[in-house]
Amino acid sequence: MIKTKEISNFFYSQYFADGLRITIGCIVPVIICALLGQFMLGTYISLGALLVGLSDTPGAPSHRRTGMIASFIVCLITQFLTVLVNSNIWLMTGLIAILCFLYSMFAVFNARAATVGSMGVLIMLIYIDDVKNITEELEFLLYFIIGGLWYMLISFSMTQVRPYRLAQQELSESIRHVGDFIRLRANFYDPKTDFDENYRKLIDKQVEVHEHQENVRDLLFQSKRSIKDTTKIGRFLTLTFNDIVDLFELSMTTHYDYEQIRKSYSETGILKEFRLLLIKVANELDHLAYQLNANKAPKAKYSFANDFDRILYKIDQLDKKEQVNTIPLKKILISIRNITAFIQNIYNYSIIRPNNVHKQEIEEANKFIQTEHIDWKKFKSNLSLNSSIFRHALRMGIVMSLTYLILNLNFFNIGQMGSFWVLLTIMVILKPGFGLTKERNVQRLMGTVIGGIIGAIILMTIHSEIIRFILLIFFFLTAYSLFRVNYIMAVLFMTPYVMIMLSFTGVNTFVMAKERIFDTFLGGMIAFISSYIIFPNWESFQIKTNMRQLLIANYNYLAQAVRILSGETIGVTDYKLARKQVYISSANMGSTFQRMLSEPKWRQKSTKDVNRFVILNHILSSYGATLLIQLTEATDTNYTKEHLTILKRILNHIQKSIETLHVEQEEEFTPVRDFPELTDDTLDPEESKLITEQLQFLNKISSDLYKSTVDVMEKESVIQLEKLETKNG
Repeated sequence: MIKTKEISNFFYSQYFADGLRITIGCIVPVIICALLGQFMLGTYISLGALLVGLSDTPGAPSHRRTGMIASFIVCLITQFLTVLVNSNIWLMTGLIAILCFLYSMFAVFNARAATVGSMGVLIMLIYIDDVKNITEELEFLLYFIIGGLWYMLISFSMTQVRPYRLAQQELSESIRHVGDFIRLRANFYDPKTDFDENYRKLIDKQVEVHEHQENVRDLLFQSKRSIKDTTKIGRFLTLTFNDIVDLFELSMTTHYDYEQIRKSYSETGILKEFRLLLIKVANELDHLAYQLNANKAPKAKYSFANDFDRILYKIDQLDKKEQVNTIPLKKILISIRNITAFIQNIYNYSIIRPNNVHKQEIEEANKFIQTEHIDWKKFKSNLSLNSSIFRHALRMGIVMSLTYLILNLNFFNIGQMGSFWVLLTIMVILKPGFGLTKERNVQRLMGTVIGGIIGAIILMTIHSEIIRFILLIFFFLTAYSLFRVNYIMAVLFMTPYVMIMLSFTGVNTFVMAKERIFDTFLGGMIAFISSYIIFPNWESFQIKTNMRQLLIANYNYLAQAVRILSGETIGVTDYKLARKQVYISSANMGSTFQRMLSEPKWRQKSTKDVNRFVILNHILSSYGATLLIQLTEATDTNYTKEHLTILKRILNHIQKSIETLHVEQEEEFTPVRDFPELTDDTLDPEESKLITEQLQFLNKISSDLYKSTVDVMEKESVIQLEKLETKNG
């Protein structure tokens, strides 16, 4: 049943919708032209649809439109220039070097611009060996224009017919990842779970949650339709998204040390109850996500009332019989109850007509969105070896042009279209970081070999052209549906598609398959070696900058507590912006660390210390979120001088950690200077004690964080000294 639901969920998903859109755009011209006896003409038209379609990445309708038009123009210009000079090896080598560098630099603007640049490189490679006269060139430009316009017509039409479908699908995906995050949280209540390993998984999942939440913001709030919207679906999605973001923050909160909780309560059996309850909450979120994805009115799967009553009864029994402190357990239960309240709110939105989302709320939400403006100052500022994008662009220009030159000087006999496949492999595999290049290399080689075997078996056993064409459509649709989900599976399905396509043109596909595997292997090796020796971009170069940014984000987040203690009312938007910055910085740090783990061992001298730093920061932000919620819910009569003293120590530890990390282009950091005057008196000693305990644990974590930062910097200093000694002999 679960597998069936997973499969149906995939067919409702944005990934399948993207694959279907590209498939319709590319296959329909082929079918129509094949029926007219012009099969190859259909493939030329579908090329235009494919390149424009690949640039149609998720985002606001205006951004998608801009991306497709930019890709259309870039591809037209590049195709014209390529055909103009490809008869001369030396001119073509120069053009490859210039365009590969320029298009790779597009990444300084944003991910969409980087995709447009990749399409420019791809069309250059397609026509790299295709020498034509001016008449033929104009014909192929016309075919490309027809294909590109055809795909844009499909995409724009689907957006107009179902304007909120993409946001609905992305929100569903976001909710599923939040459910996975809560499931990982549940593992902390299992005595067999390794803390460090589970924290690493949590941080990775937090990165994914953040990416999808950013996509939802982009889709919901970057459109004028959102501001003017009066439809029920628009309001429902906006309110649901706001609650899911708050629910995610609540799921990140940590009231007490998990290790201490295990020591105190593992023998009672109560922790198993908490774990099962959290898994049930995660399953409910999966259920909600599935219903949203399937465009159904959300209805609850579980009722949690009995679960809460049962666990509360067991906690009371522990309190009476075991005489243990059950306050931590009650706080955890309240936190989980609040999470389920958010879920219930979402279900209520679908039953009760939600209130209008005011224009002011949309404008406030726009503050959270990262704009995609083209800033040429940013381009110029990245023209330095200190920029990882600039180093990658140089590497791309050098490797692609030299590989083309060597292959076309007949030093190697690589077969028909060999240079195209080798260069295509390099383009796809070569990434800014060594770790990503290494990972993509293995995935592409495995996918090509396995896909090649599948394709060969199909061609040997199936001789009906109709069945082959049906399989061709299936492989194409599956490959492009999986590109953003599982790259190795996408390549695996794409390889037999290419082989079946070539079989219709009369090419010896078995010889072609062997050549393609060899070309993929050769291109992969070139990409791997070049990422190692040509302007290498090790993640350790970025680690200090990311560490500092994360510390500053956590400092600014916890500094909100000073404002609360001062009696100041914090605006929801200001608070959420500070929280969002912690998410972004945590995601960047987590991604950088994971990529660093895939680098050569000699580049991983301080891996353990950095790992500890990442985990401590995650714990700090979790406890920080709990503290801020606790302070907000408490009355100002319970804030004491002791609270302020401990908070000062916490901020001082983080400030010293920030000052320990020296980087060339330092982000501006302004520590808190003004602190309020508080007394020792409190009207609620119990509430005050809980705040004190929370602050004391944060103080311990921030102190450990400072020590961890110092350890990382000391290791860095030793590495630099060893390099200097080696250099001086």
